[in-house]
Order: sequence, then structure tokens, then C-alpha cells
Amino acid sequence: MPREKGRKLVAQNRRARHDYHIDDTYEAGIVLTGTEVKSLRAGRASLVDGFAHVRNGEVWLENVHIPEYAHGTWTNHAARRPRKLLLHREEISRLIGKTQEAGRTLVPLSLYFSEGKAKVEIALARGKREYDKRHDIAERDAQRDIQRELRRRR
Repeated sequence: MPREKGRKLVAQNRRARHDYHIDDTYEAGIVLTGTEVKSLRAGRASLVDGFAHVRNGEVWLENVHIPEYAHGTWTNHAARRPRKLLLHREEISRLIGKTQEAGRTLVPLSLYFSEGKAKVEIALARGKREYDKRHDIAERDAQRDIQRELRRRR
């Protein structure tokens, strides 16, 4: 069986970029069971309520919903179980220091397959206040109006 090439996106957390200021991103492997991998290959997952945290020197992904595999039997997995993330020791120690600062958290941005292996992109993020969100929306609208006006002038 030939090896997959490239990156196949399974799920994306668009809301994270709206609710948080993204400071730094990390690519992590994820420990999965067989039925979880089959469910992901079918393109089924949700990162909406997901978050990650460091516990006992390991990074864990919580609240990510990977639905049960349709053709699974008694070997099926729990949909929202905690899943271990695979990162280098230096990255974990850096995350321990940064997440202990006030207002910092780890949020998943996307879940994808990279060369056949399941990966998750997590971000070190700070929560946005309501006025920051309104400012971003106003800025995006202004840029859209500028682009529309430039296209109209051509």
C-alpha cells in the first residue's frame, strides 16, 4: 500500500482564531486507537470545545469529539476521551512555563493527516476581550470594502 503524501485536513477550529490571540503554534502527534483513526479517515471530528493541558510532564488533549466508528464493534472508543499528544521534551517544558502565565491556554487549531500520520496543531493562546473581537471584525470589514472599491475602479 503506497504511503500518503501531503496534508489531508480532517477538522478545523475556526472559532479559536476569533476567540483567542494566537501566540505560538506547535504540531503534535496524537495517540489514537484503531477505530479513532478509521473515524478520522472518514472525515469526522469536532474541535469546537477542545483544549489541551500539561499534566505530569505530558500534554493531553481534552474534549475533542471523534465520533464512534460506524462499523466498529465492542472495540469502539469513547467519543470524548482524553488523548495524549506527542511532543518533544523541550517543547513540553516550554509549554509548562508559558501556560502557567496568567490568561494563557492551549487550544487545538486543526486536526489532519500528514504523510499518513494523525497530527494536531495546537496553539498557545490568550483570550480576547469583547472589544478586541469587535475591532477585528471592523478591521476585516474595512479591508473588504477597500478591496471591493479597488476592484470597482479597475
